[in-house]
Amino acid sequence: MAAAAAAAKGNGGGGARAGAGAGAAAGEAGGARKKKGPGPLATAYLVIYNVVMTAGWLVIAVGLVRAYLAKGSYHSLYYSIEKPLKFFQTGALLEILHCAVGIVPSSVVLTSFQVMSRVFLIWAVTHSVKEVQSEDSVLLFVIAWTITEIIRYSFYTFSLLNHLPYLIKWARYTLFIVLYPMGVSGELLTIYAALPFVRQAGLYSISLPNKYNFSFDYYAFLILIMISYIPIFPQLYFHMIHQRRKVLSHTEEHKKFE
Repeated sequence: MAAAAAAAKGNGGGGARAGAGAGAAAGEAGGARKKKGPGPLATAYLVIYNVVMTAGWLVIAVGLVRAYLAKGSYHSLYYSIEKPLKFFQTGALLEILHCAVGIVPSSVVLTSFQVMSRVFLIWAVTHSVKEVQSEDSVLLFVIAWTITEIIRYSFYTFSLLNHLPYLIKWARYTLFIVLYPMGVSGELLTIYAALPFVRQAGLYSISLPNKYNFSFDYYAFLILIMISYIPIFPQLYFHMIHQRRKVLSHTEEHKKFE
């Protein structure tokens, strides 16, 4: 579930990308307070990584705007940003490595789920089923992801530099309220649009009989993924709402104290 994952990531989700981000951000912030932060070299690397990723998603945002102004229509804008979108979203796989080596205090399992869900949607659905690339639903989750990731990576960059502007913190813990449902809607509609083409082509499906005595129905697998949004989305969304209250109320109390 790309959007839900993005949101939880910071993104999530969002996924959750667009959204999924608020809960994870708070978890990471809390972990940073309890654990010793990364060393100077690791910090320098993470700053560079987050600056590059921020710039990458800004390139995607500018590409969308330029394509829209050139075409005068929002239809099929995906093609104008397809390459940078694939590159920078796939580049998020490094975040799993960051957790695995311990320079980022987040769960490897949770981060893997969050990152892989988006990578799956990009490569195993949108890239593999060419017919859905012109769907408006693709633009829906791309816009949600783009705004979410610009904010998320900016948040990480300034946090590492110990100079986090309140506006970025506020945006990180507020805009997911709209971006998360927007991203999830786009993802679900895109997967739904892909279903008839997957079924017709038998994409990634394995039928019996075969020498391994194994079968796999990618069409049914996509349906199961869509169903998984039902229990996961509300849990992540309300968890993020809770984190927003906790983080922003703490900030307001700190300001009053000062």
